[in-house]
Amino acid sequence: MAVLPPDMNAAGFAAVLEEFRGAVGADWVWSSEDELGPYRDSFSPVWNMEEERHASAAVAPENVEQVQAIVRIAAKHKVPLFPISTGKNFGYGGPSPNVTGSVVLDLKRLNRVLEVDDKRNFALVEPGVSYFDLYRHIQERGLKVMIDCPDPGWGSPIGNSLERGIGYTMPHFRDHFGASCGMEVVLPNGELMRTGMGAMPGAKTWQEYKYGFGPDPSGLFAQGNFGIVTKMGFRLMPTPEYYRTGLITVPRRRDFVKLVEHVNFLSDSSMIGEAVYGSPLAALMGDQEFFALATRPGGPSDAEMDAAAQAAGLPSWQVDLQFFGPKEATAANWEYAKARILADIPGAKALDGDHFPLPATEQQLLNTTQPYRTGIRRFGALGVPSLGIWRIVQDDGHVGFFPVLPRSGEAVFEIQRVMCDGLREFPLAGRFFNATTAPLYWHTFAFQMVFAPSVKHDDPDHNAMVHAAMKKAVAVAAEHGWGDYRASPIYQDDVASTYSFNNHQLRRFHEQLKDSIDPDGIIAPGRGGIWPRRFRA
Repeated sequence: MAVLPPDMNAAGFAAVLEEFRGAVGADWVWSSEDELGPYRDSFSPVWNMEEERHASAAVAPENVEQVQAIVRIAAKHKVPLFPISTGKNFGYGGPSPNVTGSVVLDLKRLNRVLEVDDKRNFALVEPGVSYFDLYRHIQERGLKVMIDCPDPGWGSPIGNSLERGIGYTMPHFRDHFGASCGMEVVLPNGELMRTGMGAMPGAKTWQEYKYGFGPDPSGLFAQGNFGIVTKMGFRLMPTPEYYRTGLITVPRRRDFVKLVEHVNFLSDSSMIGEAVYGSPLAALMGDQEFFALATRPGGPSDAEMDAAAQAAGLPSWQVDLQFFGPKEATAANWEYAKARILADIPGAKALDGDHFPLPATEQQLLNTTQPYRTGIRRFGALGVPSLGIWRIVQDDGHVGFFPVLPRSGEAVFEIQRVMCDGLREFPLAGRFFNATTAPLYWHTFAFQMVFAPSVKHDDPDHNAMVHAAMKKAVAVAAEHGWGDYRASPIYQDDVASTYSFNNHQLRRFHEQLKDSIDPDGIIAPGRGGIWPRRFRA
């Protein structure tokens, strides 16, 4: 045994493992150090340090009944469980638990696509189903629906949704938890519950009307620890007939304010898919003089940035737009977007991009047919899962901090300046926060920024710097009203503490709920910053 669960000796845990083996079979319970290697967080900045979190064992049930049996055994012996779907949540803790000694409940064998309907446009899946699995199921049957997938595609729709992950198609579908509809959950006492219309035996609309009757507890299972989701439904986008792209550039730094307002209108009117912002001036960051300007304390002036743009012959900002629908509708929406923006922003320019019927060819997916350099990741934009995002991973991985900010140009300018100054003591800060940093438009109604420093297993000094920078980034952002939306277990308490309105009333409410249904902390104690009475004491 590598480590033991809290408050348990070796003999007691050996007996628990025997009960687990009786429930799922000896081949599906692992407890040696070598066997538990895959359940470490390989992207952890506290790798091989005391703060790293380790599992005591892992168990992989085959069906819901076995999940219930495992939960009841764990509850009897007060052994904390940490459920994972495919365990591919890299950058946010991977498969590692919040509490060292937890038993990882690996749901990879619950891997059935239970239903896909391309007339009513939904899917019902189990947690071990990956985006690759769901995509393959749809393609093999010739179904006319498109999935919305994150990077990379080996993650689980259920796991990604419960982490409030995102994708890259139309606004309603990019918010994966928002696009979910109906779930089945094993509760901390081993009982089975269905939410929404699924609570009605024989209901015909479980994946179509998510609320059912009365309070809807579904949100408690996203980034929470109130149960184990074993089935979940998702709304799917009907496969569009056609796809089109276009690029808008604007010459001056302040033009970004109006550009964002126009794109907000287009998105909220359901005319465009994900808008991909960028600054062509980022290409100048390798020049020391320009780097010093873009990271200057207090930020550069608009005039200085405009002069740099003019000298380089580059626009200050650009946005890639994407259009889905009938061919004629995509053309009309692109013409409308061009006319609207170019009439309001002097010097703005528009470039026609790709346009083609769907499904895309391999060359179109690879972006080889795009007439200009684009920030669009075409596979994700067209709902085709891939592993291409791994090209951005440096060293042994990275950690992720993604503060949420308003959809406005002014908010972007502010966070560029504040975070660059606030993290100035860390040598990597200017790479992520400077006067060319563009927002991510993943979520439907908000922007995010990205801070993703790399980790190195053989460089503890570097990792210590990254660890300190992550903690300070959370604090500095919160001081200015920008909250992180997702975090690794080693940062979840830091992030949860920033949501502190009225003396942390939200956290106290969660603790009351946790104490009521799971006082011994059987399900993922500490997840989402929610600790049951046993672990708070």
